[in-house]
Amino acid sequence: MQPIARVAHEKLGIDAQHVFAHGHYKAKLSLDYLASLHERADGKLILVTAISPTPAGEGKTTTTIGLGDALAHLGRKALICLREPSMGPVFGMKGGAAGGGHAQVVPMEDINLHFTGDFAAIGAANNLLAALIDNHIAHGNALDIDLRRIEWRRALDVNDRALRDIVVGLGGPANGYPREDGFDIVVASEVMAIFCLATSLDDLRTRLGEIVVAYARDGRPVRARDLNAHGAMTVLLKDVLAPNLVQTLENNPALIHGGPFGNIAHGCNSVIATRAALRLADYVVTEAGFGADLGAEKFFDIKCRKSGLWPSAAVLVATIRAIKYHGGVDVAELNHENMKALDKGMANLERHLENLREVHGLPCVVAINRFTFDTPAEIAAVQERMARAGVTAVTAGHWAEGGAGAAGLAREVVALCEQPSQPRFVYRDDESLWRKITAIATRVYRASEVTADSRVRDRIRKLQDDGYGHLPVCVAKTQYSFSTDPKLRGAPERHVINVRDVRLAAGAGFVVMICGDIMTMPGLPKTPSANLIDLVDGKVVGLF
Repeated sequence: MQPIARVAHEKLGIDAQHVFAHGHYKAKLSLDYLASLHERADGKLILVTAISPTPAGEGKTTTTIGLGDALAHLGRKALICLREPSMGPVFGMKGGAAGGGHAQVVPMEDINLHFTGDFAAIGAANNLLAALIDNHIAHGNALDIDLRRIEWRRALDVNDRALRDIVVGLGGPANGYPREDGFDIVVASEVMAIFCLATSLDDLRTRLGEIVVAYARDGRPVRARDLNAHGAMTVLLKDVLAPNLVQTLENNPALIHGGPFGNIAHGCNSVIATRAALRLADYVVTEAGFGADLGAEKFFDIKCRKSGLWPSAAVLVATIRAIKYHGGVDVAELNHENMKALDKGMANLERHLENLREVHGLPCVVAINRFTFDTPAEIAAVQERMARAGVTAVTAGHWAEGGAGAAGLAREVVALCEQPSQPRFVYRDDESLWRKITAIATRVYRASEVTADSRVRDRIRKLQDDGYGHLPVCVAKTQYSFSTDPKLRGAPERHVINVRDVRLAAGAGFVVMICGDIMTMPGLPKTPSANLIDLVDGKVVGLF
């Protein structure tokens, strides 16, 4: 690793006074400096997304990093934009999110753990607001908050299923009033969404004030600004709003900032980091959470819609192993050639590709993240199938070879960036909330219909009547399938999407539709990754 101030100066032309170091290899960039870049022309934005996730792994983050290194390898001025990993999956099942092999961002241990403290501050801001709600009620409840209609939940950046639904305020009058409550993981907090969509400290403060935390007994919404909470929350977040700069193993720069999950939130890194990157580099490589049906759809319909950003090209990542999994192969058999399963599983790849090209109108390339188990016949079959669809499929060996291994992918991306690309959203702003969720379900997931019980329908209708119908919709559902059934592989059609709950994120500016059995506070698996992580001779081991 190189000193981070050196990376900032040599690769991005940023002088040392604008780089606030957190040790030798991490730094935050001055918000004032980034604001001064507003007259610079934007570079090309490249979105990396993937097929539906599988236990086999797809390598979306690894490919994002490898592509950034490959662009630099070709002599292009490139910058990588990633989300910060949550400690929930780090200690749970998925592991970290710093790439792998020779396509990593470093220091990997720091990035996957506390990093620069951003998530701790976001959790503190979330929980400060929760504490102020209960404190207001305990001291007389001047806003006449209905204890049965408190919407704001507490947050924690560790998976803990026991905290999903709890009762607080037990122990007598000194501890307030007993009521039902619960925890979400920090990456599902509206504070995280606001943090990632805010364009400045003033915008951040305004958005925090707009959070609807509860409803009064007469039905009036109670906002964070009514509790005078938004100022103190902004103070907690004032330093963390500055993007974090780190480097790849090849000493190329990467901004890692914000981290909403793609399955329960909007799945994109911060607008501030992406905008800064576009003014600092000619090519910016970013990713969206999980598969293209979740992360990419929200990237377009929420982040791009609200920020005015739009990518020039998309990279759809797949592995031969993952395609065979979608063809019905058990995980234990994925390393063996199976042309029949490969042919069947390509329906998932084709569905995502069709959405990116036809629904969103983006020029695309398929990146086959190469494994040593892949056979020439399997690779050729995918390339031939994609060629018939008019799309190039490029094998990429960045995991083993770094940037040089993804040079072919980089060349294809550079060529795609010269093709025209116009914003194309799944739905219009002026459509109703119900029509928006229906459009996503039918056009992107290929569902036959959307259902909801009367309580949820009434809630959606009330939000519509209260003036929130213009907001985009953020779908929370399983990442493993186009449907709400995680076991339904491939490219299912004519399934039913059931909306189980709906939440207003007024400060972030979207409405969350919770579908199927997805939880906004995940649980740990039977054998969590935490069991493998330890400190040996002063070094962290077991992270992956």
